[in-house]
Amino acid sequence: MSTTSLAFRSPVSRSEAASPNPARPAFDTDLLRAYMKKLLQATLQHAVWPHDRDQVRSWMKDIKERVKDRMLEIQPSGFKYVVLVQINENLNQGGRADMVCHWEDGDACIHELFYNDSIICTCIALVVRSSS
Repeated sequence: MSTTSLAFRSPVSRSEAASPNPARPAFDTDLLRAYMKKLLQATLQHAVWPHDRDQVRSWMKDIKERVKDRMLEIQPSGFKYVVLVQINENLNQGGRADMVCHWEDGDACIHELFYNDSIICTCIALVVRSSS
Protein backbone atom coordinates (compact mmCIF):
# COMPACT_ATOMS: atom_id res chain seq x y z
CA MET A 1 0.00 0.00 0.00
CA SER A 2 1.43 3.39 -0.92
CA THR A 3 1.77 6.26 1.53
CA THR A 4 -0.55 8.38 -0.62
CA SER A 5 -3.50 6.03 -0.06
CA LEU A 6 -2.90 6.08 3.70
CA ALA A 7 -3.26 9.86 3.80
CA PHE A 8 -6.87 9.62 2.61
CA ARG A 9 -7.89 6.72 4.77
CA SER A 10 -10.73 7.28 7.22
CA PRO A 11 -9.82 6.89 10.89
CA VAL A 12 -11.35 4.11 12.96
CA SER A 13 -14.75 5.30 14.19
CA ARG A 14 -15.24 5.74 17.90
CA SER A 15 -18.05 3.19 17.82
CA GLU A 16 -15.56 0.53 16.66
CA ALA A 17 -13.06 1.37 19.41
CA ALA A 18 -13.47 -0.09 22.89
CA SER A 19 -15.17 2.43 25.18
CA PRO A 20 -13.75 2.92 28.70
CA ASN A 21 -17.19 4.15 29.89
CA PRO A 22 -20.14 1.85 30.48
CA ALA A 23 -23.09 2.25 28.12
CA ARG A 24 -25.16 5.34 28.84
CA PRO A 25 -28.69 6.04 27.65
CA ALA A 26 -29.06 7.28 24.09
CA PHE A 27 -31.17 10.28 23.12
CA ASP A 28 -34.34 9.35 21.20
CA THR A 29 -33.81 11.40 18.02
CA ASP A 30 -36.86 9.94 16.25
CA LEU A 31 -39.15 11.13 19.02
CA LEU A 32 -37.74 14.66 18.87
CA ARG A 33 -37.81 14.77 15.04
CA ALA A 34 -41.52 13.85 15.01
CA TYR A 35 -42.23 16.51 17.65
CA MET A 36 -40.32 19.19 15.71
CA LYS A 37 -42.19 18.39 12.50
CA LYS A 38 -45.59 18.66 14.20
CA LEU A 39 -44.59 21.80 16.12
CA LEU A 40 -43.41 23.68 13.02
CA GLN A 41 -46.52 22.65 11.11
CA ALA A 42 -48.87 23.69 13.92
CA THR A 43 -47.07 26.97 14.65
CA LEU A 44 -46.42 28.18 11.10
CA GLN A 45 -49.03 26.48 8.89
CA HIS A 46 -50.96 29.68 8.20
CA ALA A 47 -48.10 32.10 8.89
CA VAL A 48 -47.57 34.99 6.51
CA TRP A 49 -44.36 37.03 6.48
CA PRO A 50 -45.18 40.01 8.72
CA HIS A 51 -44.06 43.60 8.40
CA ASP A 52 -43.54 43.51 12.17
CA ARG A 53 -40.19 41.92 13.14
CA ASP A 54 -41.51 41.23 16.63
CA GLN A 55 -43.86 38.57 15.22
CA VAL A 56 -40.93 36.65 13.69
CA ARG A 57 -39.00 36.93 16.97
CA SER A 58 -42.04 35.62 18.82
CA TRP A 59 -42.36 32.60 16.49
CA MET A 60 -38.65 31.80 16.84
CA LYS A 61 -38.67 32.15 20.63
CA ASP A 62 -41.77 29.95 20.96
CA ILE A 63 -40.32 27.24 18.71
CA LYS A 64 -36.86 27.12 20.29
CA GLU A 65 -38.21 27.13 23.87
CA ARG A 66 -40.71 24.36 23.13
CA VAL A 67 -38.09 22.22 21.37
CA LYS A 68 -35.64 22.69 24.27
CA ASP A 69 -38.35 21.82 26.80
CA ARG A 70 -39.23 18.68 24.82
CA MET A 71 -35.56 17.66 24.74
CA LEU A 72 -35.46 17.96 28.53
CA GLU A 73 -38.62 15.84 28.79
CA ILE A 74 -37.12 13.13 26.57
CA GLN A 75 -33.79 12.99 28.43
CA PRO A 76 -33.53 15.34 31.43
CA SER A 77 -29.88 14.69 32.23
CA GLY A 78 -26.65 13.52 30.68
CA PHE A 79 -26.78 15.84 27.66
CA LYS A 80 -26.31 19.49 26.75
CA TYR A 81 -28.78 20.96 24.29
CA VAL A 82 -28.61 23.71 21.65
CA VAL A 83 -31.59 24.77 19.52
CA LEU A 84 -31.23 27.05 16.50
CA VAL A 85 -34.22 28.51 14.66
CA GLN A 86 -34.13 30.66 11.55
CA ILE A 87 -37.16 32.10 9.76
CA ASN A 88 -36.84 33.87 6.41
CA GLU A 89 -39.29 35.32 3.97
CA ASN A 90 -39.93 32.92 1.10
CA LEU A 91 -39.09 34.83 -2.07
CA ASN A 92 -38.68 31.65 -4.14
CA GLN A 93 -34.93 31.87 -3.62
CA GLY A 94 -32.64 28.90 -3.60
CA GLY A 95 -30.72 27.93 -0.52
CA ARG A 96 -28.29 25.42 0.82
CA ALA A 97 -26.97 24.62 4.26
CA ASP A 98 -24.43 22.12 5.46
CA MET A 99 -22.68 21.28 8.68
CA VAL A 100 -19.74 19.19 9.78
CA CYS A 101 -19.06 18.15 13.36
CA HIS A 102 -16.87 15.84 15.36
CA TRP A 103 -19.26 13.83 17.49
CA GLU A 104 -18.89 11.39 20.32
CA ASP A 105 -21.11 8.33 20.41
CA GLY A 106 -24.56 9.39 21.55
CA ASP A 107 -24.36 12.98 20.23
CA ALA A 108 -26.87 13.95 17.55
CA CYS A 109 -28.10 16.66 15.23
CA ILE A 110 -31.81 16.75 14.43
CA HIS A 111 -33.05 19.19 11.82
CA GLU A 112 -36.43 19.98 10.39
CA LEU A 113 -37.46 22.32 7.58
CA PHE A 114 -40.86 23.96 7.15
CA TYR A 115 -41.95 26.21 4.34
CA ASN A 116 -45.08 27.66 2.83
CA ASP A 117 -45.68 30.33 0.17
CA SER A 118 -44.60 33.07 2.57
CA ILE A 119 -41.91 31.77 4.96
CA ILE A 120 -39.09 29.26 5.31
CA CYS A 121 -38.18 27.96 8.76
CA THR A 122 -35.19 25.83 9.68
CA CYS A 123 -34.97 24.29 13.15
CA ILE A 124 -31.79 22.51 14.26
CA ALA A 125 -31.42 20.73 17.60
CA LEU A 126 -27.98 19.62 18.80
CA VAL A 127 -27.62 16.94 21.47
CA VAL A 128 -24.17 16.73 23.05
CA ARG A 129 -23.41 14.17 25.71
CA SER A 130 -22.11 15.82 28.87
CA SER A 131 -19.06 14.40 30.60
CA SER A 132 -20.88 13.54 33.83
